[in-house]
Amino acid sequence: MSGIYARRSRPVGRIAVTAASAALLAATAVLTAPAAQAAPPTPISASTARSYLGQLTVSTEGSSSGYSRDKFPHWITQSGSCDTRETVLKRDGSNVSQDSSCAATSGSWKSPYDGATWTAASDIDIDHMVPLAEAWGSGASGWSTAQRQAFANDLSRPQLLAVTDNVNQSKSDRDPAEWMPPSSSYHCTYARMWVHVKHYYNLSVDSAEKSKLQSVLNGC
Repeated sequence: MSGIYARRSRPVGRIAVTAASAALLAATAVLTAPAAQAAPPTPISASTARSYLGQLTVSTEGSSSGYSRDKFPHWITQSGSCDTRETVLKRDGSNVSQDSSCAATSGSWKSPYDGATWTAASDIDIDHMVPLAEAWGSGASGWSTAQRQAFANDLSRPQLLAVTDNVNQSKSDRDPAEWMPPSSSYHCTYARMWVHVKHYYNLSVDSAEKSKLQSVLNGC
């Protein structure tokens, strides 16, 4: 509602009734209108990503020895009964409804990796942009458990995305030299996100990974 009324004079009683009706309609709108959906954090620009990529340490990926997903405690409580997964489902979806335990009961999600739209939360995975195993071999093996937990639940960087489950599974722990999203139109954004996360956490890149990222970013 615009809330704009004609300025001609009216009986006081009429004004009071109109104002009360407007207030009631506004309150109803607040209760029934879909909540505005937030978006994943915007990644750095392509030019900044190119600059950041040049600052990353280039080294052979470390051993996976000692790696376990349990060393990256994830889907921790974010607010009330909502864990990280449910928070991202709400953030990345449209018209998402949640029950008292914060589980998504309805809504729709468009996966940026393949452009597919889903209406069941069970069809959605929350992807770690830089996979946990990839992070482990790029420097996270030397982190504390608290640091790894922060990385695995990071909502401030573009590290977590709601995507089609089997597409996420096809990605697995692979870096951009080995896997890119099926939707080529998303490659530039993907590379910007990847570099953003690796730079923030001071993770290394291997030579093939850097070469692929350079190629993608130069085409942005």
